[in-house]
Amino acid sequence: MEQIQHKYVEVSGLKLHVAELGTGPKTVLFLHGFPEIWYSWRHQMVAAAAAGYRAIAFDFRGYGLSQLPPEPEKASFDDLVVDVIGIMDGLGISKAFLVGKDSGAFPAFQVAVVHPERVSGVVTLGIPFMLPGVSVIPMHLLPKGFYILRWQEPGRAEADFGRFDVKTVIRNIYMLFCGSELQVASDEQEIMDLADPSAPLPPWFTEEDLNVYSSLYENSGFRTPLQVPYRSMGQDCGLKDLKITAPGMLIMGEKDYVFKFPGMEEYIRSERLKEFMPNLEIIFHKEGNHFIQEQLPEEVNRLLITFLNKHST
Repeated sequence: MEQIQHKYVEVSGLKLHVAELGTGPKTVLFLHGFPEIWYSWRHQMVAAAAAGYRAIAFDFRGYGLSQLPPEPEKASFDDLVVDVIGIMDGLGISKAFLVGKDSGAFPAFQVAVVHPERVSGVVTLGIPFMLPGVSVIPMHLLPKGFYILRWQEPGRAEADFGRFDVKTVIRNIYMLFCGSELQVASDEQEIMDLADPSAPLPPWFTEEDLNVYSSLYENSGFRTPLQVPYRSMGQDCGLKDLKITAPGMLIMGEKDYVFKFPGMEEYIRSERLKEFMPNLEIIFHKEGNHFIQEQLPEEVNRLLITFLNKHST
């Protein structure tokens, strides 16, 4: 971890924080979700670098140590695509493997559709192929207290989070989201009220890890993360030819709560995914949860390095 180098790359006038390890000829670019950050990929960066790859993880605009956009409330997933290409251009990378987790999967898919010549392969964790737009998740089938619906309401999450310090907010979200159930609040509750403050952290997420996350989110706040992904999720990205021909792999934990989104398990287990990604391999893990890359790093690293080596020749 201490060998990871940190720098800033300017993209669209914003200074984006970049973490880098390894000097191999092939590059792996890791894309985080929420409430994650570059640090979420610490285990995979070390493994990829040890296997001979150049491993790069960065904080999206408005996250962690990266600069906030001038108007965070207008940010969109298209901006994250700009961030990915801008980081690659700024670091002299012509082509890379993209590894996306949670909402970080969306820009991975978008870049692979729009800039196929820049993508060696796409690996996603917990999210099958989908793009921002009104049909991403059938929200009308979810209860009104569902966390995404709550956080899409302007000001609601801000008021909910504002009752606690940043460390408590991050802790609560991690504890809630590592479970296998959908997080739904009653009319008398907010999402933070669902967390049990007495529950111990899981063994794979230490107090030190929590402190790192907390310090990074104390720096950025939650303005951009609430906008992207949650409040921009329904904005159509305008893409029509939805096919990724690059090699792909989806790692899906069967205890990931995303599995319980309406229609999600059926979509993942069906052949429909192959219509969009004909060269896709799907790996199911019975014990994997929403944070599988932190929960089971050795197993995820093994799958990742096997995939990279297979498609690097």
